[in-house]
Amino acid sequence: MTESPKNQSSDNRAESWPNGLGRREWLAYSAAFGAAFLGRQGLSAESEAPPSAAPRAKEQSPPRRYDMKKSINLWAFPYPDQMSLRDCFQLAKTAGFDGVEINFGLEGEFSAESTPDEFRAIGRLAEEVGIAISGVCSFLYWPYSLTHADPERRERGLQLARQMIQAARLVGTENLLVVPGAVYVPWLDDVEPVPNDVCERRAREALEKLLPEAEQAGVYLNLENIFANGFLFSPQEMVAFVDAFDHPRVQVHFDTGNIMQYQFPEHWIPILGQRIKNIHFKEWDKRTREFHLSTFRTLLDGTTNWPAVVEALDRVGYRGYLTFEYFHPFQHFPEALVYQTSDALDRILGRK
Repeated sequence: MTESPKNQSSDNRAESWPNGLGRREWLAYSAAFGAAFLGRQGLSAESEAPPSAAPRAKEQSPPRRYDMKKSINLWAFPYPDQMSLRDCFQLAKTAGFDGVEINFGLEGEFSAESTPDEFRAIGRLAEEVGIAISGVCSFLYWPYSLTHADPERRERGLQLARQMIQAARLVGTENLLVVPGAVYVPWLDDVEPVPNDVCERRAREALEKLLPEAEQAGVYLNLENIFANGFLFSPQEMVAFVDAFDHPRVQVHFDTGNIMQYQFPEHWIPILGQRIKNIHFKEWDKRTREFHLSTFRTLLDGTTNWPAVVEALDRVGYRGYLTFEYFHPFQHFPEALVYQTSDALDRILGRK
């Protein structure tokens, strides 16, 4: 027997929350915006009655200050389309950064086609502006992986890495980020995957070849953790891989965001310890159930436990650069991202 509209209306009133919304209506709002957000609007499921007295605000002690340096990767700037290298350095300096991480490409101002004098000129430009070059980074480790199935690609990768070592030396930084290898590249369907043991062997062989040049140049080969490459998934694996070289020039470039989909950076840091030579700060939101470059966020707009991260870094004695890495300069008012990031780092470091 079908219920009459009168009975349906009566049931709906019976299922109403104290705030007057129907149960289904409240659940729909909750699914879209979250129960916590609704509660802040006075639309809690439990009660709409205001508290009898406002809670007393907690007295906050001054934030703890951490002795680490602020840096930003050049990918966060609209370079070279809208800004020159000088513009980027000057903006970073004005915004309060201590350093800028620059990216080595196949072509361009800082690339495989640059001359030694051009590399030196970039170093002098940074000195003139009054900002350090905190490290050298590169996307080229993906298409020219040191563990690629194609031996010609591997050889080209070694050639480029050698050029990066010299480029780092000439611009005046001791830090070179190195992606040691990849089992596979998740965004390329037609690239042959490399077995894990073969990947490890090839990566080890490549780094052994690079080490004499790195030592002579005074450059550290800082190995980055990247879960998307299927290699060195845990801090224990990274430690074992790095320690097997027994060489002071092989260290770790720790990236907080690259493990956030499945793990927690504050758990890695005590295990990596003083092997950490340089760092990427990338924001991630664990509520995002997918991975692509657009899922990385601006600092503090995610679920990273930054107080725990900097406390863990402090405990292992880290005093180096914290480099914000972000792949999408703001389309409008790009300088806002730079200032926003500087402010966020100040707060994370207890300066505000």
